[in-house]
Amino acid sequence: MRYLSFMHNSQELYGCIANDAVVDLGKRSGLPDLAAYITANFSRLGSETDLEPDFTLDAIRYLPVIPSPSKVLCVATNYYEPGEEERHETGFPLLFSRFAASQTGHAEPLPKPDISDTFDYEGELAVIIGRTGRRIPQVDALSHVAGYACFNDGSVRDWQKHSTQFTPGKNFARSAGFGPWMVSTDELPDPTGLALTTRVNGELRQSNNTSRLIFSIPFLISYISQFTVLEPGDVIVTGTPSGFGSTRKPPVFLSVGDVVEVEIEKIGTLRNDVAAESDAWQ
Repeated sequence: MRYLSFMHNSQELYGCIANDAVVDLGKRSGLPDLAAYITANFSRLGSETDLEPDFTLDAIRYLPVIPSPSKVLCVATNYYEPGEEERHETGFPLLFSRFAASQTGHAEPLPKPDISDTFDYEGELAVIIGRTGRRIPQVDALSHVAGYACFNDGSVRDWQKHSTQFTPGKNFARSAGFGPWMVSTDELPDPTGLALTTRVNGELRQSNNTSRLIFSIPFLISYISQFTVLEPGDVIVTGTPSGFGSTRKPPVFLSVGDVVEVEIEKIGTLRNDVAAESDAWQ
């Protein structure tokens, strides 16, 4: 099942997709948001059948899948490249945090900051946590997952490199696309072996497969849960392959008018246009 958060007539709502239309689950459940719905219905996700749709897809605006997660924890890079020999990894992932306000939904503009010309893209797989866990064993990790989504970890590279801390460059307002929806684990029980591609203006920029993650999703869930309690609606963004703008020779960054698409097999395509900061905030 595909779950999403969205706007309709200036109301923030959430629901699921049925017959290529949107079912308003908040109206039916009385719960305030998708994270609360996941909490209450984790063991029953995917069972919403025979529900009459409330809206067409073209009648809504997409919000980030989880608009206000308590935690968004991201992993730097994290892919073996094609042709690179896989090895036993003995180190630890480089993690950083994003704020909820740094996210935006599918088909919404990505504001290019006026103060930088190094706005970059990173196509990634996002994991949405479905039930609370602390110090989760790797063997049990996927049983804590509600589903998966596409993520564009939009990064302002000069601000990211101001110091050893990534926080400024990773948290410009609405700089990260998150969507268009979450595919729940009843439909996608194993996130291994999914093709991930990123295109800019239709040109392929990134291409890899989640089978080539350096730190696997079970490892990341287990590792992160050693130092923080994972809760329903928390988001783990699992890292990006090479091919993002700052790795290209010469570097190629995003400009106003560019179109970024992150496509993940069995999930869908997240699409965002890059807009001038002043236009995107109207």
